[in-house]
Amino acid sequence: MDELSIGDFAHASGLTPKALRLYDELALLPPAHVDPRTGYRTYVPAQLATAQLVARLRALGMPLARIRVVLDLPPLAAAAEISSYWRQIEAETAARGELAAALVEELSRKDAEMTRMPELELRHAARTDRGLVRRSNEDAVLAGTRLFAVADGFGDQGAGRAALAALEPLDAEEPGDDLLSVLGGTTGEAQRAVDDVAQDHAGTTLTAMLWSGTSFALAHVGDSRAYLLRGSELTQITHDHTFVQSLVDEGRLTPEEAAAHPKRAQLLRALVRGGAVEPDLHLREARAGDRYLLCSDGLHAVLGEQAVHDVLGSAADPQEAVDSFAQQVHDAGAPDNIACVVIDTAARA
Repeated sequence: MDELSIGDFAHASGLTPKALRLYDELALLPPAHVDPRTGYRTYVPAQLATAQLVARLRALGMPLARIRVVLDLPPLAAAAEISSYWRQIEAETAARGELAAALVEELSRKDAEMTRMPELELRHAARTDRGLVRRSNEDAVLAGTRLFAVADGFGDQGAGRAALAALEPLDAEEPGDDLLSVLGGTTGEAQRAVDDVAQDHAGTTLTAMLWSGTSFALAHVGDSRAYLLRGSELTQITHDHTFVQSLVDEGRLTPEEAAAHPKRAQLLRALVRGGAVEPDLHLREARAGDRYLLCSDGLHAVLGEQAVHDVLGSAADPQEAVDSFAQQVHDAGAPDNIACVVIDTAARA
């Protein structure tokens, strides 16, 4: 098969020669042949489909590390990964829109005078439980003053705890205004911590909140979840990275069918040894009176959304909520480990 020069391949694929040289250095898109004397790169037509996919994903703004994940997946899972990435972009854009609207409202309140938005006071409670069936507890929970997280380890008891330990220093530092950058950067430390302790095929989910003022950044990978109860409305603010959720997204399963599917716990994304997964990142503004729940699937897969709504809506405080969740899961047989954190927001006096 005829080989293409780097210039011809760049023209056919929609990538620049400079980009192709970078992707070769990163082992993302290596050429078919490199001349040992001149270093000149050549490609074959069979590589065009992959190169064109990379070009289109770069046009979406997808980071190279996440493109690598897409390229390693079969078509159906790759499609789900791209959908998840775009939902993340839409959520981040919507969240920034909310912050922009809040700033406009705040700045317009007085003529040429900025009024500082009141900070929120956070009240919380956390709980983790082995359940009634598992011999060990691979779930882990972190509840600080501004950082809250749950992790559901698999294949190795240390993976979830190592990921949370890597995040923990954030709780002692003032994150400033760029919450997303701070939390996103530290999730890389969590990935490296999993690399250090986990065995092959072991890893963990991660759902973490970092707060400052009236806003929080949310990092999420896997099938642990974050919920918001605002008034009487319950909203799931994370998206499961599971095989069955990808089928729901494509309209091939209903949410009710997904809940009973035999592969409902099969993850498409998680922090695993040797992985390069980037968590979904969101930036949101909170309101006084909000109630948030972070939990592993040992809770939400057993109780379901209505029970989650009822507990969050009726509990007098976060401690009562986490205790009620644990009791109800035990009453239902507690087939898995449980981890949960409930956070209430109130206007700081």
